Amino acid sequence: MTAPQTAIQVIDRMALLLDALARYAEPASLKYLSADTGLHPSTVHRILSALAEHGYVERVEPAAWQLGTKLLQLGHRVRVGQDVRRAARPVMDWLRDEIGESVNLTLRSGDEAIYVERATPARAIRVEQVIGSRAPLHVTAVGKLWLAEDGVDGIAAYARRTGLPRYTRNTLTDATALTHAVLAAARRGYALDDEEAELGVGCIGALIRDATGQVVAGLSVSAPIERRQAAWVPLVQEAAARISARLGHADGSINISNTFSDFASS
Repeated sequence: MTAPQTAIQVIDRMALLLDALARYAEPASLKYLSADTGLHPSTVHRILSALAEHGYVERVEPAAWQLGTKLLQLGHRVRVGQDVRRAARPVMDWLRDEIGESVNLTLRSGDEAIYVERATPARAIRVEQVIGSRAPLHVTAVGKLWLAEDGVDGIAAYARRTGLPRYTRNTLTDATALTHAVLAAARRGYALDDEEAELGVGCIGALIRDATGQVVAGLSVSAPIERRQAAWVPLVQEAAARISARLGHADGSINISNTFSDFASS
């Protein structure tokens, strides 16, 4: 009786098959893939079929396979993430030095923002986000701007999916209130987190776009709420525009009209 495969064995075999497929310019047959990997044809077929269900490979003929578009999408995300961090780092350092507070770079993953880079000041009391940590979109400044990109229907769908969990007494847990806040933030060109994720912490966020105009990241400043200043808004917007320009975004202009009154009324 054959011993059952462990999860690690399956992953190893998946990796072998993907590497084997990558060596072929044209779709590869089951026979060749079996020979290249040393795996039994039935095992190759079973693993490839599972990978095809998730888009990692594609069957183009009854017995021929090729790499799937899902891998292209993932590769693009990795490249974009690396490019954004490289472009953002010197600007983040500049913004940190200008305001003396922590600066964060976030990427969107579904309904969450992921912190992928930070620039922190040399001061004892500061807000410091852990690299790799996640937060729901509705409790973060840049998350609100990402939701604005989804439109009103997208905001409603997000509210239904997540249930808008409460993190503090200031968290927006009503879909209508969230929609109003998101649309207002989009009109201003920046968003705030008013102690919505963590009491005592306030943030200012703006979006970063690439050469195609697509939103690829978010930039934010985090500080103790009593230190947060309206004067930082144009600096955060300028920093986001600078990073966008470094990524090839042609329109690096920012609109800071009524910035201070909008900040005060938020």
